[in-house]
Amino acid sequence: MEKGAPFGLPRLWVLWTALLLELCPCGAHGNWMWLGIASIGVPEKLGCANLPLNGHQKDLCKKKPYLLPSIQEGARLGLEECQSQFKHERWNCLLSPDTAATASNPSPISVAPAFSIFGYELSSGTKETAFISAVTAAGLVHSVTHSCSAGNMTECSCDITLQNGGSASEGWHWGGCSDDIQYGMWLSRRFLDGPPKNATGKDGNGMIAMNLHNNEAGRLAVAKLMSVDCRCHGVSGSCALKTCWKTMSCFAKIGSFLKEKYESSIQISARVKKKIRRKDKSQRKIPIHKEDLLYINRSPNYCVEDHKLGVPGTQGRECNRTSEGPDGCNLLCCGRGYNTHVVRHVERCECKFVWCCYVRCRRCETMTDVHTCK
Repeated sequence: MEKGAPFGLPRLWVLWTALLLELCPCGAHGNWMWLGIASIGVPEKLGCANLPLNGHQKDLCKKKPYLLPSIQEGARLGLEECQSQFKHERWNCLLSPDTAATASNPSPISVAPAFSIFGYELSSGTKETAFISAVTAAGLVHSVTHSCSAGNMTECSCDITLQNGGSASEGWHWGGCSDDIQYGMWLSRRFLDGPPKNATGKDGNGMIAMNLHNNEAGRLAVAKLMSVDCRCHGVSGSCALKTCWKTMSCFAKIGSFLKEKYESSIQISARVKKKIRRKDKSQRKIPIHKEDLLYINRSPNYCVEDHKLGVPGTQGRECNRTSEGPDGCNLLCCGRGYNTHVVRHVERCECKFVWCCYVRCRRCETMTDVHTCK
């Protein structure tokens, strides 16, 4: 997935995108994740009113337009990590070839289907919905907090509460720029959950409570995985004194943590009255923690193509014949078997520098067996 377009944005591109936003009702319903596959500069040129945001998101965008790059980066982080964590799974966080093409090379014609990047998954109430909510909320916290630490925003900066602290007896003190995720947490809540009044109301099927919980679980993952980095000071490389600061983990580590939570996610009752509760009555005494991911409905069969749900199935997916994991041909192909074909690779090899002044290489040819699901 490309982080941004290498060239400028033609005016025709902007006009096409704005037109498709009006023609595509799913965009009007607020799929902000589209920002994650849009080229850099597109959101700012379209303007807050024309972006696929819901009402309170547009209001926040208009009040704080300088947040758009961080919001776009947060969406990109979440989408890329989702695809990385599930690239070998039956559901690979990319429901159709059209969506994959849009993610890697967005164009005016392909923008419309991109608004429904996940389509069914965003409203299905499944484990996949839970992971999408959590990882994108975490991505937004991570991106905004990084912008704060980098000094890109005036409303936030480093964590000043740690200044002049530490332990003299243990030979270390706080210094540098510690990541202060408080503003990132606030912005993620404000943008995704809305004001408190928007987070309440009728919730007959429990989806609102489920989404709010999973959003917060993603944010808490960023906070939980913060670490302390230190730098030594002293004569001849000794560590007589250390300067330490708090920093966020790389987003891949956060994604792996959320993937583990996905694997152990908890099914809850569809109708929520006063509190969230497990669907399995025999387990209702087991507490639900804030870091758990919750879902309402079971996942569909991702083995078989389902046009109605936008499920592409696993036919044609490349698999690993020798693996016993999710990428193995047995699991990924759902027992249907696989086809094998030989792919020829030609590349430069055994390169040597020749004086003076060029590199001489041989052309090496390799044959590789590629297995794809039937």
